[in-house]
Amino acid sequence: MAYTINKTDGTVVTTITDGTVDNTTSLQLFGKSYSGFGEGLNENLVKLLENAASTAAPSAPLKGELWFDTTTNQLKVYDGTSFKPTGGSKSSSSQPTTPSAGDLWHDTANDQVSVYTGSAWLLVGPVYTSGQTLSGWQIETLASAGGNKVVSSMYAGNTRVAILSKEDFTPSVTQTGFAAIKAGFTLNSTLGAVFEGTNTQASQILVTGTANTSSTIIAGGNFLRADVADTMAGALTIDTDAGLIIGDAQELTVTVASNNVTVAQTSEDKDLKFTVNDGGVTKTPLQLTGADGGVDITGDVTITGNLTISGSYDKSSVDVSTYVDAFIGVNEGNASDVDGGLIVEKASGEARMFWDTSESYWSAGTTGLFSQVIRLADAVADGNATKSAVLKTTAAGLVTVTNVSLAAVGSAIAVGDTSSVSVPTIGQVATFGNLWGGSAKTVSTSAPTSGDGDDGDFWFVREA
Repeated sequence: MAYTINKTDGTVVTTITDGTVDNTTSLQLFGKSYSGFGEGLNENLVKLLENAASTAAPSAPLKGELWFDTTTNQLKVYDGTSFKPTGGSKSSSSQPTTPSAGDLWHDTANDQVSVYTGSAWLLVGPVYTSGQTLSGWQIETLASAGGNKVVSSMYAGNTRVAILSKEDFTPSVTQTGFAAIKAGFTLNSTLGAVFEGTNTQASQILVTGTANTSSTIIAGGNFLRADVADTMAGALTIDTDAGLIIGDAQELTVTVASNNVTVAQTSEDKDLKFTVNDGGVTKTPLQLTGADGGVDITGDVTITGNLTISGSYDKSSVDVSTYVDAFIGVNEGNASDVDGGLIVEKASGEARMFWDTSESYWSAGTTGLFSQVIRLADAVADGNATKSAVLKTTAAGLVTVTNVSLAAVGSAIAVGDTSSVSVPTIGQVATFGNLWGGSAKTVSTSAPTSGDGDDGDFWFVREA
């Protein structure tokens, strides 16, 4: 009677005729009254013990059958299509063929493990190959005086480039390039490591260095600071019409409007001063005074070009003003004629010398008492013909007048004096007419008295 061999699920594997052996599976299946079944049965048991250990897979496996692959030293199970490792990963230098989802593969060429997703191999780790050496993040515990600290270290080519920590601490065991570790990201100091790229915000800039690594990588010490006094080597350009503002109350501003520049002292009634160092002494040669809107200038002023003054000129000093120019012009540029000249202020009134436009001559005098300033051309030699005129001599030294009155008679004319050119008075002439002869002779209507004349004089008394 033939045997019908069924699987666990009831599926028929084969039907074995009496006295025969069936090789439908990897084991020998014996029919009724097969004469050599003892040896075959024992071999089947051995195969089950060793899971068909061989370099080749069983030729007629059933789904769920185990096979120990002596080439890879792995226990594999038949999934109905192929034998798959039952655990661990497959070690090989190339990707396994016909993998199933969840299979692991140990890449012996790179010392990396991958998992099969059902469509591709996905790297599990490590992220670096054996040739790249330690690279990427690694969780480490570092000892410190405050206890062990768990950090994340970033490596590149087996060199620790940075440490990520949640707190500040100092390692108690020397860590090359990390004398102190800060909360956040600390770079290896021995590498000269920097952050390269675009940064939109930074809370701090290290300003201890001023050596730039390139024209675009600028050391922190070369940036201007807003919290302390600082110095810059290049020009400062403020590219806005809002300009420059200086002072704790923003007193000084420099602004631009329509290309016009305004320098302003904005505090009420306060001054804008320009000072210089004169031999170690600070002086203020120019001051714009806020209280009155005036300009105060101290020291010498040199003007190259014209000086135009629309208001009055006040020279308060008693010093003498000198001018290199040959002429001083007044009323220059006016369309109408007006009186003009020089005014000298006095304690009472004033003294003037000016051109009198209405009279067309120079006048001079004090307040309210001005008269013509006579020129040589205004004088005359003939005072008899031209009355009330100033006199001058002719080329011969002569002057003609109607009459001349002298203030005093003068002393008697000396007898024999022919060299004097003085003009005698009438009294002198009358006195001299009373004298005649070689000696002094006196003619009078009265008798002489003692003291009249000298010894030897004659005195003639004329009847009345």
